[in-house]
Amino acid sequence: MSGYTSDQLVANATADGQMVPTGQRARMTGIQAEGAAGSKIVFKSGGAAGSVIATFEFGTEGIDFYVPGSGILFEEGIYLDLTATPSVTITFT
Repeated sequence: MSGYTSDQLVANATADGQMVPTGQRARMTGIQAEGAAGSKIVFKSGGAAGSVIATFEFGTEGIDFYVPGSGILFEEGIYLDLTATPSVTITFT
């Protein structure tokens, strides 16, 4: 037994791509990203050409963000578009 009592899942990416499959509903509850000068991450629902749901811009400090409440809802999966960001990890349900 792992000891976890939540249905949280984790995904990591180092390049643009689908983090949660299109067609799967998800709520993003946390974001961690390694920073670099001019870092930007854009999360979309519905694939690469889908709707922009959230955008985060930051520098070398990176980002470590817990989403309050029920998280950010994505009706059609979670697609990540990143700029100058070495690595992104999300938690979701």
